[in-house]
Amino acid sequence: MSSTSVAVAIATIAAITGAVSLVLHRSTGQPSSSEVVLYCAQDQVFAEPILAEFTRRTGTRVKAVFDSEAVKTVGLANRLLAERGRPACDVFWGNEEFRTRQLAEAGVFRDPDGWKAFGRRTRRLVVDTRWVGGPASVDQSSAGHAGAIVTDPLPTGSPITPPGSLLELTNARWRGKVSIAFPLFGTTATHLHALRQHWGDSNWTTWCRALAANQPFLEEGNSQVVRRVARGEATVGLTDSDDIEAGRREGLAVSALPVSPEMLAIPNTVGIVRGAPHPEAAQKLSDHLTSPEVRAKLVAVAALEDGVADGATLRPDWPVLLRDLDRSTARLQEIFRR
Repeated sequence: MSSTSVAVAIATIAAITGAVSLVLHRSTGQPSSSEVVLYCAQDQVFAEPILAEFTRRTGTRVKAVFDSEAVKTVGLANRLLAERGRPACDVFWGNEEFRTRQLAEAGVFRDPDGWKAFGRRTRRLVVDTRWVGGPASVDQSSAGHAGAIVTDPLPTGSPITPPGSLLELTNARWRGKVSIAFPLFGTTATHLHALRQHWGDSNWTTWCRALAANQPFLEEGNSQVVRRVARGEATVGLTDSDDIEAGRREGLAVSALPVSPEMLAIPNTVGIVRGAPHPEAAQKLSDHLTSPEVRAKLVAVAALEDGVADGATLRPDWPVLLRDLDRSTARLQEIFRR
């Protein structure tokens, strides 16, 4: 994310925070001097103003540990698993659902009510609007809603018609023109695991092999997908809606294609760690992060998305995905070698 995009995001969150501070300010008692440890997979630029507001209201200092985009969520998840015997973290703020469910299955979170999901963004195809044309691509599923992902009408008469399905990305006309994040980590991995269930193992494996043979760009993260498309080196990419909107704020010539049943809704999650060193502060932070106010702030800067209809995307059977995780991960490692 560029410095311009970071500045815009910080300014937007700060303005919203200031507007609600007088209403939500707590005036009872002295603020606590405690601290709480947060492992955070949400983008640092979006998270820090929200955490600062929590500290201002409660007096509880948040010691946040962030992760890199290349291994986001996976790196923090592995750390939580390694620390199960002696937890160092109180709260986990995840940016997708699958790894949180994996951690819950492994007993990382307290029981019951160990974690919650809130808000959502979506997986999308992003296109270079200078080269991909055809029918208008206004996203009717979210049109008219605050926080909706903008899908501009694409220019007619352009050389290339956008793909109508992920299945088309294996066609020869997209050879060397597709960009995806390396599919062993993050939301790309989760999406591909969900597609395996949606299409069936045989069809999914065939598609993965054909996509790899079509020589896609394998990026370090989803924001690099958007940048590759914006530079014209790739014509279409598979990425997250928030990364597309970040690129648009920077003035990049990219647009999201409409959500489809092959795409995936990606909620944020918040989990309280079993044996958290600061349980009371952990509960307060969890309540803050899952509040309607925080969700609205994240929607306002397109970190979350509003207006995507229920049932418009994949509906994974999460226990089955968890059961098959090792097998499908091994297949992805075999196919997408770097």
